[in-house]
Amino acid sequence: MRLESFWSKGKKALIPYLMVGYPDYETSYEAFRRVLQSGADVLEIGFPFSDPVADGPTIQMAHEIALKKGIRSKEVFEMSLRLREEFPQVPFLLMTYYNPIFRMGLKNFCERAKDAGIDGFIVPDLPPEEGRELKGACSKFGLSLVFLASPTSGERRLKLICESSDSMVYFVSLTGTTGTRDALPIGQLKKNLELYRSICKKPVVVGFGISKPEQARDVASLSDGVVVGSLLVRLVGERNLEGLEREFSDIKRAVGAIL
Repeated sequence: MRLESFWSKGKKALIPYLMVGYPDYETSYEAFRRVLQSGADVLEIGFPFSDPVADGPTIQMAHEIALKKGIRSKEVFEMSLRLREEFPQVPFLLMTYYNPIFRMGLKNFCERAKDAGIDGFIVPDLPPEEGRELKGACSKFGLSLVFLASPTSGERRLKLICESSDSMVYFVSLTGTTGTRDALPIGQLKKNLELYRSICKKPVVVGFGISKPEQARDVASLSDGVVVGSLLVRLVGERNLEGLEREFSDIKRAVGAIL
């Protein structure tokens, strides 16, 4: 309900991604708190995994170090619950690969996530054709399942992604992995999102490569929301929480300027 409530307001969303346990548990907890206090509209919580195929070097390192620090599902759900107690209204999305869900069991994973205050999942290595079982489990617990679209998604695939996703669709801005980019293919992204809008009426957020206020502003003007990850993860890894707060606030102002 938190996601649906947010989208009903017609606002542009700024969605930060951070990794639980990177560079350590308490530093990551404080980093999550700072972006939430600075106006995160939706929070994307990173679940560490050993083979994060969609992620670039910065976030790959975060996965690796978090795992070395002993971060597992228990710590992820514990952190979500701690944050939920302080920030009851902000939607939380868990960004996780499918293997941890499968290993725990779909029903058990969904139940624990729900109890921890999580509102839904983004699963980058789960295509909609293989997501029916998880979607069914999510539905039983009132959780949203968000599928990814890409620049190579054609009309038929976009229709399937739209029908399979619950509260929104995550559109990948470019081919490749996560990571900051000096420039984004805004012209091509505009065409891709125009095609998406002609097929799907659900909110669409854009991620991958966005790290500057001007990039976030341009992407927000075309979409319903912007995901920022690698820049924030790098700053947290440097334990530069003041820089994290400053950079995030600058991007928040840029997104907020788009009506």
